[in-house]
Amino acid sequence: MAASRLPPATLTLKQFVRRQQVLLLYRRILQTIRQVPNDSDRKYLKDWAREEFKRNKSATEEASPTTEAQDLKEANGIVTTTGVRSICVREFSLDLGL
Repeated sequence: MAASRLPPATLTLKQFVRRQQVLLLYRRILQTIRQVPNDSDRKYLKDWAREEFKRNKSATEEASPTTEAQDLKEANGIVTTTGVRSICVREFSLDLGL
């Protein structure tokens, strides 16, 4: 069998698609944050989003939250089974339109 011509760090199709979905989510979050009228709140949310994405950079689907934690988040209306629906921070809420 011939050796693969792809470099060893090449993403699989599934990884590539997941990466595109994460980047789209990040862009939508930043676009939504731009609508926040207060400068200090906008900066806080932007820094928060950036740090959360950096903190979870190495996360994989296999390392997803436990079922109980996911159920609790869904019960509180924080996430849906397809992802984040809204962000509630301090006195305001941001609807991501997902």
